[in-house]
Amino acid sequence: MTKILLLSDTHGYIDNTILKYAKQADEIWHAGDIGDLKVTDTLKALRPIRAVHGNIDDHIIQKEFPEHHRFLCEEVDVWITHIGGYPPKYNTRTRAEIKANPPKLFICGHSHILKVMHDKNIGVLHMNPGACGKHGFHSVRTMLRFTIDGKKIEDLEVVELGKRGS
Repeated sequence: MTKILLLSDTHGYIDNTILKYAKQADEIWHAGDIGDLKVTDTLKALRPIRAVHGNIDDHIIQKEFPEHHRFLCEEVDVWITHIGGYPPKYNTRTRAEIKANPPKLFICGHSHILKVMHDKNIGVLHMNPGACGKHGFHSVRTMLRFTIDGKKIEDLEVVELGKRGS
């Protein structure tokens, strides 16, 4: 069983509450708009991290993290990208691949809107953890945590980190 902390859109912000949850995870996944490598460096010091760059990330972050990251976590095929769309309206960067070779878990950031939904047509679970940074139009900072146990994605929990401005 692997405990995952999923976050996105930090925009250079990290705090002790995020770090508290990071310490409870086995792996940390970041769905882009990191904003500053101090965020991922701080998280890497605690747990293994898998991350992608987002549209606000500079060339230094883009060198360290890819646009798309596809991997197996236990027996779950995972694809993380920053801008990917939602079922069934995937964007042009992901649409052909997701229909031809769908992952079991498709993760995006970008919208700052927390959303978890199934695409029943192709058997994909989509997750967007919202935004845990302080920049953007979201009002509540959020993350997700869940476990992967073999082929199962379980124990999904929304973590609310308080108002964006606080």
